[in-house]
Amino acid sequence: MNYSSKESLQVKHVGVWLYSNSLMGTFLSLCFRLQYKQPSVVSGRTDVATVTPWLAPVVWEGTFEPELLDGVYRQKNVSIAVTVFAVGKYIRFLKDFLETAEQHFFVGFKVHVYVFTDRPAELPKVEMAAGRQLTVHPVPAAKRWQEISARRMEMIQRLIEETLLPGTDFIFCLDVDSKFHGRWGAESLGSLVAVVHPGYYKTERGGFPYERRPASRAYMAPGLGDFYYCGGAFGGDLHEVRLLAKTCRENFEADAKEGIEAAWQEESHLNRYMWLNKPSKVLSPEFLWQDFKPREREIHVVRFSGVVKNYAEIRPN
Repeated sequence: MNYSSKESLQVKHVGVWLYSNSLMGTFLSLCFRLQYKQPSVVSGRTDVATVTPWLAPVVWEGTFEPELLDGVYRQKNVSIAVTVFAVGKYIRFLKDFLETAEQHFFVGFKVHVYVFTDRPAELPKVEMAAGRQLTVHPVPAAKRWQEISARRMEMIQRLIEETLLPGTDFIFCLDVDSKFHGRWGAESLGSLVAVVHPGYYKTERGGFPYERRPASRAYMAPGLGDFYYCGGAFGGDLHEVRLLAKTCRENFEADAKEGIEAAWQEESHLNRYMWLNKPSKVLSPEFLWQDFKPREREIHVVRFSGVVKNYAEIRPN
């Protein structure tokens, strides 16, 4: 995209093309690093925006130094929790998820995967490296896939409050019907971390599938919004994610009492929350691509992606 220098100072899109002048994005990214002494973003991309309007890094391949970051966080001996929901027929995706996570997700770090499933007897056997472990949390079966979606925030909140605090540093909440293809590591760490939805990262703000009914607590009025974030991958510091999960759960339950179900369930509530509480780090669509989509030229690496599947066959309704 080529705009005039005057236009380059304006927000043309609210997807990842926020600043058409990459020099402006690089300058703001440098200011962020100097202010917070965070070595996660380096000047290396001129084709995409590497900073948000509120000065949070947007992480792409070529915008960070893997060895430097890993060294910093390994010295801190950080631990990472992961939640994944393998309910009903979604259990079939768990083996690929776990095996590819062993190859690419925070390799060399302490990682604890928490699997929520109604089919614990079907748990696949996956050998995990030293310092990595898996815990199963049995959950009731669901008659509607929306019920699974609705319960996730409640279970994440409870896990943090009852099990993870204190002792765990970060948590990521990921969809099971996905697999890793490339490095996902310390570059993704932050206090509140969101992932730009691969289906809407070049879409104008008016085209985002926000909840548009004012009666819902997930409501986003026309003209509002930054990015459209996916519900299949988010995370951050335990305290921040706990607050996100608690708020989304309470709003979801309040809507339900009034007979309202947001357009995209917890994803709609997550987007409302992220609008009001800006994430400290935004991960590019590299961190949750879609296998049915051809790779765009700015996607140099696919790190994690949703697999192709037949929803009519795997969902209970």
